[in-house]
Amino acid sequence: MTPAQKELVQNTWTLVVPIADTATAMFYDRLFAIDPGSKELFENTDLAEQRLKLLQVLSVAIAGLDDLGRLIPIVEDLGRRHAGYGVSDEQYDSVGAALLWTLQKGLGAAWTTETAAAWTEVYGLLSGVMRRAQKDTARLN
Repeated sequence: MTPAQKELVQNTWTLVVPIADTATAMFYDRLFAIDPGSKELFENTDLAEQRLKLLQVLSVAIAGLDDLGRLIPIVEDLGRRHAGYGVSDEQYDSVGAALLWTLQKGLGAAWTTETAAAWTEVYGLLSGVMRRAQKDTARLN
């Protein structure tokens, strides 16, 4: 992730925050459409509360891009928790696709080739950390 990509992600995130409730609802609708099996992970979950959690996690992650040394342990912990939720490795791909689709729809004209590349890079970085932590946790249990 380059400094320019980090800045682009942080700047475009400020455009998403005002439409966060709509964006997070769009995200889960898209996730369940492209990966119907993922809906089972949320059967006993208040989706309104889950949407708020998603917004909070993304906000922390985007702000944390300025200090990866502090952010990585937080993301690793999130990955370890996902091991207990039963998240499959493939579902990280579905989440990424749903996130990028949501950002594209929500950002409209601000969604450029550079923006897409920056968000793809950031999601790849964060989901890679989560996947490794989840796999390490699964191996230990």
